[in-house]
Amino acid sequence: MRVPRSLQPGLQMKKIREKLLLKYRDVAEASQRLAREHDNPEFAIGLSRLADIENKGTVPSIYRLYSLGAVYGMELNHILNIFGIEVSRMPADSIRLAFPRTREAYFDPDGRTLVEVPASVDNTFDFRSTTYISRHMHRWGKLPVLLLQTLDLRKQRYAFIGTDDWSMHPMIRPGSFVQIDEAKRQIKRDTWGHEYERPIYFLEHRNGFRCGWCTLSDHWLIVQSHAASAVPPVIYKYPGEVDVLGQVVGVAMRLDLEKRRRKGS
Repeated sequence: MRVPRSLQPGLQMKKIREKLLLKYRDVAEASQRLAREHDNPEFAIGLSRLADIENKGTVPSIYRLYSLGAVYGMELNHILNIFGIEVSRMPADSIRLAFPRTREAYFDPDGRTLVEVPASVDNTFDFRSTTYISRHMHRWGKLPVLLLQTLDLRKQRYAFIGTDDWSMHPMIRPGSFVQIDEAKRQIKRDTWGHEYERPIYFLEHRNGFRCGWCTLSDHWLIVQSHAASAVPPVIYKYPGEVDVLGQVVGVAMRLDLEKRRRKGS
């Protein structure tokens, strides 16, 4: 007989209990000891309640989930995952829930949320120059980095704006990490209201990479820097001298590099 989806978490918990050779009474008595130690009867799991959890799809309270984790030697996050709650997704879900007011986030910066990120880059990576990161990754690994799980590091493309690249400052500062949508390679015409709506493209030319606003004129591509950067525009023959790798659709950037530039000037 097919097991209803609502009963699956309970059946998984039952298999875990049976693998540990624990009987209903063993679990009930252990949970009662926890209830006494915590001076809270909510930690106790009665025989009938445990049977309902395993066989009828009853969802245990947070206190009983804690007790089950302690009795079975499981992390609470693992048990929550069995019941369909992926705690590791909470920071990302929090970001997706847009609110009109700026608010503080209370996620533990030392938490063990695991996301797949590049674990090493080749030895040619130069942080001073703008670099197409996707071409420098040797291997992927899991690192405890909160919030990065909002990035699709497998399917999207990313680039590092060199610490010496001031061409789009202050909109995109040196040392920034940018996300590139490769599906948006066609240069758009004048359809924006102000500079913050104007598309920024990531380009590859014979000497490296560059971000900038782009204008097509006949067979020439004019790459414009931000006016405040004092970096002059560049003109390339297009196609031929430059490739448009995609449009910059996301950016994470440092806010302290302007002081470094002034010190070095």
